[in-house]
Amino acid sequence: MMRRPEVLDDPEIRIRWLRPKPPLSGAAKIPDSKVGQLLTLLDRSGIPQELEELLKDRPGPKGVRPRVVLAGLLLSAYYTGRATVADAWRILHYGLEPRARGWLNIPDRPPSWPSARIASSKRLYRGLDTVTTVLDPVRHDRRSRLPQRHADFHAAIWDSPDGRTAATRLQTLANRLVLATVRMAHQRGHLRGWNGDVGVDATSVPVMAHPDSRRRGTASVEITAGWHFKGGSGEKTFGYSATLAIAAHHRDHDDNPPKAYPQLCLGFELDTPTVRTGPNAVTILTQLAELGLPAGILAADRAYTGCSPPTFQSPVRRLGYRLALDYKVKERGLQGSWQGAPLVDGSLLCPLTPAPLIHATTGADDDTVRLRSDELREKIEAREPHHLKLKQGPDPRGAIRLHCPASGPSPTVNCLRRDRLRPRTPAASAMPVRVINLSEPPARTLPAAARPTIHIPDAEHFAPPPAEAMPRVCCAGSITVPADAKADWRLAKYRQDVHYLHTPWLNTYRPIRSHNEGANGRFKSGTLDIGNPKHRPAPGQVTQTLLLAVMLAVANLTVLETWLTERAGPDELTDADFEAAGPLPLNTGPAIAPSAYLTGRHPPPRMT
Repeated sequence: MMRRPEVLDDPEIRIRWLRPKPPLSGAAKIPDSKVGQLLTLLDRSGIPQELEELLKDRPGPKGVRPRVVLAGLLLSAYYTGRATVADAWRILHYGLEPRARGWLNIPDRPPSWPSARIASSKRLYRGLDTVTTVLDPVRHDRRSRLPQRHADFHAAIWDSPDGRTAATRLQTLANRLVLATVRMAHQRGHLRGWNGDVGVDATSVPVMAHPDSRRRGTASVEITAGWHFKGGSGEKTFGYSATLAIAAHHRDHDDNPPKAYPQLCLGFELDTPTVRTGPNAVTILTQLAELGLPAGILAADRAYTGCSPPTFQSPVRRLGYRLALDYKVKERGLQGSWQGAPLVDGSLLCPLTPAPLIHATTGADDDTVRLRSDELREKIEAREPHHLKLKQGPDPRGAIRLHCPASGPSPTVNCLRRDRLRPRTPAASAMPVRVINLSEPPARTLPAAARPTIHIPDAEHFAPPPAEAMPRVCCAGSITVPADAKADWRLAKYRQDVHYLHTPWLNTYRPIRSHNEGANGRFKSGTLDIGNPKHRPAPGQVTQTLLLAVMLAVANLTVLETWLTERAGPDELTDADFEAAGPLPLNTGPAIAPSAYLTGRHPPPRMT
């Protein structure tokens, strides 16, 4: 212990202790073609150009440009599975051919002296720090613990209007790198077999930092991190939550095998756990819609069912998605009503549906729902004829039109009330005006004797009330069901487009949710493991967001290459694949507002 100060005084020993160190056995040379492909992907995302625009008025020397920093991280994640500055430095200075060095303005020869190696690595670290500083809603010392009150002050700025504007800009910018891979797969026709179904789920992203210390009164280095609780198991992880949108599919009623497509990550959002659950998913889907991809069924777990309708359900419906949701125990059964039609397990039913069918799932626990008994299965199937029928699909605001199950060309029930209020008129003997699609199976209309009959109250037989006293769904041609919560928040919150626990719902919800879990397991295993904090050790939510975007983009490239290889295609993506990506749509997100916290060059070490 007495010799340590003397050792630290020796400059040569200090240099040898510094990191990163050069590769001991020599680094393998990376082909120029792969460097060019990744640079094309990076440039098509528009991230370097937007960062240069944000940094153009920054004082001081330019230093290492953002394009070089992000290119090094991309190469590091692609070849080592780690998005670290140390690995990026080794690849940039020891793994590139002379031609690729010229593309990135890297010196022709790697640094030979220890002091030169340390200087070049520090320049790369400062380049990443410059990027994260300009994107950070509030700068602070990310290398040491802050007092709890100071950390709370910084964390509160993230939730301020200026902080949310900067955070939205960060998330949108980082997600463009992942969307560049999706755009590439779409332009090359690899997503032709995908019908637009999406699974959305939040997965834990652990960090190396320790949580807050109550004993010392200091906060974690990750001031915006929190505890991510895994649903159903009680396990918790300190870090962030990453909302991932995964390309998925549902099973058709005719059991036709789905068409082949790569199950890509369609976008991500990194945020504090259990915060902005719904808005994060909407942000991903909004960016995805700008690429012109189809919108199918979106399946999400009960965390998203519990969101406020204006933050999740209504915006998702306006984007053109149909919802498949699950419910908690207290939410099953009768959930509300709309214009006289009861809302039962997310679907509107006939007002005269028998009570045993309405309350079939009331109070049912999760085990009862997962392992349906014969009695419950019969009641669920008996609900089918009583569901209101779709008359018109969603309009630009997500509203749909439904009509009584006893009306229309294919009624499913017999109802004396409907026949009295809106008697059927015989069709005129003329040519049919309805267009028949021969590619779809013909609608089967049951004869009247085979359809269930709605039992009306005895008093209504002898003294029929006027139409004004009847539910509107019984006397109107159709009713409009809005998507927003201004009309009825229960309707907007719980309604879904696939009948809960029916066979179509099971064939929709379960496959999509399994695709989510499978993608999470694939991205958190193998060489590229987004769940390993040592693969992205740089602290701070801004840095973690950028590093996670790099790793997910590489994960998508790996999924594409594996998918092509399994279909007797090329082992790797070609130059034509990357060239077909095309530039992404311009970022129309909010700009970062000037703020006292966003000026200057370097953050202060501590607040005073």
